[in-house]
Amino acid sequence: MTDTVTDRFLRYVVVDTQSDPTSATQPSTAKQRNLGRILVEELLAIGLGDAHLDEHGYVYATIPSNVDKPVPVICFCSHMDTAPDFTGTNVKPQILHDYSGGDIRLSGNLQQVIRVDEHPALRDQIGNDIITSDGTTLLGADDKAGLAEIVAAAKYLVDNPDIRHGTIKLLFTTDEEIGRGVDKVDLKKLGAQFAYTVDGETAGHIEDETFSADSVEVVIHGVAIHPGFAKGKMENAIRIAGAIIDKLPKDIAPETTDGRDGFIHPTGISGSMEKASLGFIIRDFGEPGLADKETRLEAIVKDVMTAYPGSSHTFTVRHQYRNMKTILDRYPEIVENAVEAIRRAGMTPVRGSIRGGTDGSRLSFMGLPCANIFAGGHAFHSPLEWVSRQDMERAVKTLVELTKVWAERS
Repeated sequence: MTDTVTDRFLRYVVVDTQSDPTSATQPSTAKQRNLGRILVEELLAIGLGDAHLDEHGYVYATIPSNVDKPVPVICFCSHMDTAPDFTGTNVKPQILHDYSGGDIRLSGNLQQVIRVDEHPALRDQIGNDIITSDGTTLLGADDKAGLAEIVAAAKYLVDNPDIRHGTIKLLFTTDEEIGRGVDKVDLKKLGAQFAYTVDGETAGHIEDETFSADSVEVVIHGVAIHPGFAKGKMENAIRIAGAIIDKLPKDIAPETTDGRDGFIHPTGISGSMEKASLGFIIRDFGEPGLADKETRLEAIVKDVMTAYPGSSHTFTVRHQYRNMKTILDRYPEIVENAVEAIRRAGMTPVRGSIRGGTDGSRLSFMGLPCANIFAGGHAFHSPLEWVSRQDMERAVKTLVELTKVWAERS
């Protein structure tokens, strides 16, 4: 079995692991376990004798310490599932060797083109090997690149015992893409003090800040009656839902915001004349901004409902995750050590914020402070997803250097 980070990545992406937000099970799809079993086999083959798949589909493993002094136990974490936004069935990875620049047209669907003007990170990849899907599916770099990098780094550490490091814990989760990635993680069993998700984008980046996030469900109960006798009586729940969507402010939508701007984003609508449901996600870097957007959305709903006196509604807010910077600022060594590791791996470190969340957001508030390191992938959740071999190799080197930095500075 070949064991470069690229070999591993190509093995992992062909396993369909899409999660399902409509499922109540953990993992939400049984097929995620298929990759979990492969990962356990590979970790056992490396020599990590405690590697196992638990009842919730998580993979745990340990690289034992080889130093005789106390070093904080750190965890490397990535997720096995891919997003439900676009199909992940029958992935056919393609490798463009020695990329010479220009747009990349995907062979399975010639309408799918990775354009340099839309993906400027390609300009930094001249001479590298670019891995894509064939354009008919996701690639799965989010986050199978992270999985491959962690396993490759683990093998390197095991094969090179002269590299001094403390205890390293590995955690591979399910259902991250649907917000349940760490719902069932056993932190006591994991036994880590600090953690890093390997789930970021551009090589060299370390992120210590995420959005804060809530979801909102609006359920409308209209007035149903035969349409032939509806004048002055019917209050169609579908029309009410449409009126709410039409009143959403266009300047705080995902498609019109960037940087540190938050947004209100409708994610689903379903219903009938009698009852309709609307789903939203609300995102902001700060709690006040999050609360303000929820207040604005509720005001829109109430304003629309005044025109339908016979109808009623419910407005339910559900906590999802919070900005991990609140926790990470208390432990500056987490990011400082990662910055040093990135520098030693030959890159210029870039600290940034994520316009989204990771398992690290939840882990941080569960008591395991966790930053996010680049995995090298780009254009997540789309058929244009891509990653380069060289950036994955840089991630492996960063993880190895990070274990050394923690040991040296302890």
